[in-house]
Amino acid sequence: MSEPRIALVTGANKGIGYEIAAGLGDLGWRIGVGARDQERRDTAVEKLRAAGTDAFGVPLDVTDDASVAAAAELIADRVPWLDVLVNNAAITGAMPQTPTTLDPAVVRDVVESNVIGVIRVTNAMLPLLRTSASPRIVNLSSSVGSLALQTTPGLDMGPVPAAYLASKTFLNAITIQYAKELGDTNILINSGCPGFTATDLNGFRGVRTPQQGAAIAIHLATLPDDGPTGGFFDDAGTVPW
Repeated sequence: MSEPRIALVTGANKGIGYEIAAGLGDLGWRIGVGARDQERRDTAVEKLRAAGTDAFGVPLDVTDDASVAAAAELIADRVPWLDVLVNNAAITGAMPQTPTTLDPAVVRDVVESNVIGVIRVTNAMLPLLRTSASPRIVNLSSSVGSLALQTTPGLDMGPVPAAYLASKTFLNAITIQYAKELGDTNILINSGCPGFTATDLNGFRGVRTPQQGAAIAIHLATLPDDGPTGGFFDDAGTVPW
């Protein structure tokens, strides 16, 4: 029997993150459930195991250097390599977030989680990813971070929080830079938009289920070796920058 593929999903204790973990688990993958909250993390691991997934908990606060370093050590002790990293953990940030009312401290908090956290976790996990035969990195972004869509005449994307929107634009830019630097390796890294999904991030106002929202991340996590890198995708295909 071939060895199961191994993934770490950040923010995997609930919502889209949990469904990404569940979807990859249904494919026979071994899943590291990254989450800050111990009780929610343990509950998610138990639920995944009950469904037949080989899951293990990874205490992980993406905003904390020591936590991320400890998570990398834990994973290295548990598994021989890491095939996929899904950077899903994110926050919206305190409201209001119109540009003229935006508290700079809120911007710092959102970027720390949604961008710097992705950089922190990605760099910590790269040594494990480099040992995989087909490593993939998936950054959960959003179409609200698309400058092209935001400036399309007649297209109303709603009252999107400014700090959150900017953080996803920033994340997309970082994804491109990783793809350029890693272009001579076998690591594929892409941004994925889950669509307007009903989660606590948006007060459950979304029109898609978390399972539907997880589909793009699962797709990008399972790309063939000749798949794209440095792209931005949703279920319908390429999302404009």
